[in-house]
Amino acid sequence: MTRYARQTCLPEVGEAGQRALAAARVLVVGAGGLGASQLPLLAGAGVGLIRLFDPDRIEESNLHRQTLFRMDDIGRPKAQVAAETLRRLNPDCHVWPVISRLDPLAARSEIPHADIVIDAADNFAVSYALSDQCFAMGTPLISASVLARHGYVGGFCGGAPSLRAVFPDLPAQLQSCGTGGVMGPAVATLGALQAQMALSVLLGHAPSPLGQVLNLDLAIWHLSGFRFDAAPEPKHARPEVISRAEIVADDLVVDLRFNEAPKLVPESCQRAVFICKTGLRAWRAAKELSASGFTAVAIVGDGF
Repeated sequence: MTRYARQTCLPEVGEAGQRALAAARVLVVGAGGLGASQLPLLAGAGVGLIRLFDPDRIEESNLHRQTLFRMDDIGRPKAQVAAETLRRLNPDCHVWPVISRLDPLAARSEIPHADIVIDAADNFAVSYALSDQCFAMGTPLISASVLARHGYVGGFCGGAPSLRAVFPDLPAQLQSCGTGGVMGPAVATLGALQAQMALSVLLGHAPSPLGQVLNLDLAIWHLSGFRFDAAPEPKHARPEVISRAEIVADDLVVDLRFNEAPKLVPESCQRAVFICKTGLRAWRAAKELSASGFTAVAIVGDGF
């Protein structure tokens, strides 16, 4: 009996499907809660190559939900530890860890080498930057977000509408896992759904998860979903998500990590660039400025 026998016996997988997985190149952005759940499933399924980006080191507060890690891993880079664990799980899977943020500039050179991109960073700026670039390059994107006991997972781009088509704007009030809290099983469930969506795309299953959103609310035990195949793209992808390296001398830069957003009247030739950790405060400031008629706006999520 082979490693993949319980998978290849499925008619929708078979030996041809297993060969397709072995040849697949997957770019995963984030080795935190979502990544800790999905990465062993992708490696276990026989995905041939995983390119994994994460800049963070393991903290004790991660361990209640990031079950890929152990107490003696505290202080070590998440991407490195994840790669070591996955190699022990399945030596058929080649994992290349990158202990760094994947900013929009670097993403432009990484995405063309991937068959699919998985957004497991749970960072608003990351999600929109990856969606913009995957949409432009025709690369499938599986993105998820989770807070407390609820969240969503969806398949975007790669022939389906982008994240901006479904979520053109952010709610007025949003929290992060660090401020609002999160339960491990909710994260694990959505991470597992990301893995299933990614495998289904790589195997060409129908109906495709591209163009599909699943909403999960474990506070009221409710799972729902909708298709968005015909969702129109916004006429302008604003605010633009850029990297720090793409800021130029003429830009008007506002760093919101340490200051409140001032009232701005940029010169007509200037681009206003807002910076914050997750991109959320920068997004709000950029949208407020755009509403006043100024269109040259961009954001930087310094937590990439």
